[in-house]
Amino acid sequence: MNRFGIRFSFSTFGESHGKAIGCLIDGVPAGLTIDEEYIQAQLDRRKPGQNEYATARKEADKVEILSGIFEGLSTGTPIAMVIYNTNQKSKDYTNIKDTFRPGHADFTYWHKYGIRDYRGGGRSSARETAARVAAGAVAKMMLNELGITVESGITEIAGIQAENLDYSYVADSEIYALDKGVEQAQKDAILEAKNRHDSVGGVAQIKMSNLPIGLGEPLYYKLDGVLAEAMMGINAVKAVEIGDGAESAKAFGSTNNDPIRNSGFESNHAGGILGGISNGEEVRVNVYFKPTPSIFIEQHTTTTHDEEVDFALKGRHDPCVAIRGSVVAEAMAALVVADMVLLNMGRTMDGVKGYYKA
Repeated sequence: MNRFGIRFSFSTFGESHGKAIGCLIDGVPAGLTIDEEYIQAQLDRRKPGQNEYATARKEADKVEILSGIFEGLSTGTPIAMVIYNTNQKSKDYTNIKDTFRPGHADFTYWHKYGIRDYRGGGRSSARETAARVAAGAVAKMMLNELGITVESGITEIAGIQAENLDYSYVADSEIYALDKGVEQAQKDAILEAKNRHDSVGGVAQIKMSNLPIGLGEPLYYKLDGVLAEAMMGINAVKAVEIGDGAESAKAFGSTNNDPIRNSGFESNHAGGILGGISNGEEVRVNVYFKPTPSIFIEQHTTTTHDEEVDFALKGRHDPCVAIRGSVVAEAMAALVVADMVLLNMGRTMDGVKGYYKA
């Protein structure tokens, strides 16, 4: 499937070393102010080649809007956006034309389809996620008009965990760190692995604020369920936690429950979601990224001809994919919430009458 969402949906197209990547967004309400500079700014946060903590591949990631916008406003018709690839080095991948890279989708794509684009992984490449960020920027513009914010940052790299989370600091950090106190240690861990031709994993946290009570469609389109699906659909993500996540399995009910008063909840172990529905509290999601599988250490593998070989990878790759991946996770969270907002509008007769009798 290349499509995500129900009311506010999007699909993406393109490959890592193809001519372009892009997205088609459907369900955007007419009359939304579309700020192209904002969309570009979101893409700039994810784009490669910005510093030594990311891949050296330099792409401008310049977005071009093809449809759905007139005089700066959405028209209610599908919004199409394209981003042209300008810095491919496909020759870097000729040595793996018939070779499966460990940790990549090469093996499964080949056995599923009987064919694969070996140039950077083709469709399975994280290059595709730039299109998700473009779509997410449109979702964030809609949410901003409702006072809903979606933010992200890095809480952990190579096992080095943040202790004091400061979302206001993220924009000033080259690695989008949430804790200035451990940022340098996290940076050092990335460069140490990079110098060994290796890579490290990391954890991103996504924070959603000012969500109204009631977002989520039980039983099979729950807010937490769809958020988990969205995050697990991102390249290199291996685990997702809502609220206290795995720690809640170690707790007692007496300590894990969130007591309620007229003023609100006394705690937020649930992460802002109860029964798959937002409860008005802040929603926090932890997203766990594995180490980038593209490393420059000789590895054992097999070929499309079932030969056992040793090989060394070439190319330009992120030493820690979690950094730029956090921006993608933020975009996907915004897309989920935008979809849930539109789905929730007609859940009561008061809501329906409020629209048609306004």
